[in-house]
Amino acid sequence: MKLKGRVLKYGDNVDTDVIIPARYLNTSNPDELARHCMEDIDPDFASKVKDGDIIVAGKNFGSGSSREHAPLAIKSAGVSCVIAESFARIFYRNAINIGLPILECKDVTDRIEEGDLVEVDLNEGKIKLPEKNINIDSTPFPSFMQEIIKAGGLIEKIKGGIKHA
Repeated sequence: MKLKGRVLKYGDNVDTDVIIPARYLNTSNPDELARHCMEDIDPDFASKVKDGDIIVAGKNFGSGSSREHAPLAIKSAGVSCVIAESFARIFYRNAINIGLPILECKDVTDRIEEGDLVEVDLNEGKIKLPEKNINIDSTPFPSFMQEIIKAGGLIEKIKGGIKHA
């Protein structure tokens, strides 16, 4: 699976409270969540994010509460992938479960800047910055996790695997 988009860059410890503030947890409507995604850390996020954009962040992305709303808000906003130096484990799991591609890549914030064009090959774990002629390696997901992401999440993967008589 290959993705391409412009970078929206954030620092370390971006927690679920700033990804989708608690005051919006009374809805699970993806469009509503997208409108408020990242607004406490980046008030212009909803107006500047474009379909296919890629979030690049530092360490411990998605820390805090275990709300599934956080990766759903990001995905619903049109973000195609999140690349971070590390993820909070529960966010990592929730992202896979809803089909949001993520990659862990050490020191990625030192090499990628806001607005950079990035191409990601999830199958190979390769990140390219074609305008800067930079190639970065990360660890690709195992094939079963790639299948979950490609299906759009765990539930969609399970639905697709069930044979009806």
